[in-house]
Amino acid sequence: MNNPRIAWQFGDFCLILQRNMSILNLDKDRRRFSFEVLPPLKGTGTDKLFADIDKLKEFDPAYINITTHHSEFVYKELENGQFERQRIRRRPGTIAIAAAIQQRYHIPVQPHVICSGATIADIEYELLDLQFLGISDLLLLRGDKAKEDSRFVPTPGGHAHTTELIQQVKRFNEGFFADGTPIKHPGKPFDYGVACYPEKHEESPNLERDMEYLKQKQDLGAQYAVTQLFFDNEKYFSFVEKARTMGITIPIIPGIKPLAKLSQLTVVPKTFHCDIPEPLAKEIVKCKTDDDARQLGIEWTTEQCRDLYAHGVSNIHFYTVSAVDSVAEVAKRLL
Repeated sequence: MNNPRIAWQFGDFCLILQRNMSILNLDKDRRRFSFEVLPPLKGTGTDKLFADIDKLKEFDPAYINITTHHSEFVYKELENGQFERQRIRRRPGTIAIAAAIQQRYHIPVQPHVICSGATIADIEYELLDLQFLGISDLLLLRGDKAKEDSRFVPTPGGHAHTTELIQQVKRFNEGFFADGTPIKHPGKPFDYGVACYPEKHEESPNLERDMEYLKQKQDLGAQYAVTQLFFDNEKYFSFVEKARTMGITIPIIPGIKPLAKLSQLTVVPKTFHCDIPEPLAKEIVKCKTDDDARQLGIEWTTEQCRDLYAHGVSNIHFYTVSAVDSVAEVAKRLL
């Protein structure tokens, strides 16, 4: 994983962010990490969520990121044999969960705000709620397409692209509602980041075009980017190097997820559109059980993170779904 040609440091670009950035570690000599959690499934309560956070809080996370899941359609059979289309949300409560985590743990939180499934008015009310709760760091995303759709379909009255969402938040920060009405008492402006894809977004025609979109997001005010998960650091180093040549100067935080099951050899590339490097793939096929795969995931991720830290990365973001114990073990070894 060593790559001497990459000598960039996040610190080289952090001066432009010192105005507001509270969740990013601007001290390049200190290793920090953050992690993502999902809101609980509807009706399941918060016990497991808090138990997972309890396993990671001792390592002093920089912030906790909370995902948002849009509504989806299901078909319910009626007594007469017909089917009724109903809209449901399986994981509601992103804002409430963010507030609960902030109050319980006193750790900065960063909820997702997404275009998918939301109107412009819905998003405006989300921003107001977040401002009332004192939550000022956001990750702005388009969101995934609905399961029943072959492509992303904007919600009527909503946004089609992340850039449009950024413009709405930026306008809100400037003291105006979406309809142009002045906000009488503007609160603290939001800080916000966006997603990026070292192996390109699945809908993008090529990596170059995808990076042009990232440049647009930066130019509109995005203050940092968090990558989709990857297993090959060379892909990340190359992505950052190319970004710098294109004038993308915002910090690019690597997103990492340990492998935890044998099935992930095929599931992860399909779901997250990332390659598993051949050295890792060769080791995975030697595993006989999920526990073997989990141990391999811990070892690979530990070395991957060591390499990232050695190249000047001071913030690493972990995707923890089905891998909380693995992330805790990696953090224990590194921090």
